Amino acid sequence: MKTKSVLGAAEVQKILAAADARAQQDNWAVTIAVVDDGGHLLGLLRRDGAAPISSHIAPAKAQTAALGRRESKVYEDIINGGRTAFLTAPLLQGMLEGGVPILVDGQVIGAVGVSGVKSTDDVQIAQAGIAALGV
Repeated sequence: MKTKSVLGAAEVQKILAAADARAQQDNWAVTIAVVDDGGHLLGLLRRDGAAPISSHIAPAKAQTAALGRRESKVYEDIINGGRTAFLTAPLLQGMLEGGVPILVDGQVIGAVGVSGVKSTDDVQIAQAGIAALGV
């Protein structure tokens, strides 16, 4: 039987705090979502001024990264490359850059999704949150 790491409440808060601090550096109004490896929402932070839709997009990006076991940008690139059939993939609604999986010992244990600024900046915020775990 295998064992794996899981995200607890303390880790979720650490991710959200670090990602929030990164967004605050540039005064970015974003929503930050943390999900487990099954794409289930564990934590959400919507910064002041973030567009209401971002509270739907950020969890969707995170879910896509967790279930797909890769950054959500991969799916955006596939679709932009002409493979539009991927738009019908079940449960993958956040096929936009900004969802980043959390890896521990080569296993995906969850993901962070960010929405609200340029997609490359969304990724920076997500990566800052994950870096706070020190994994």
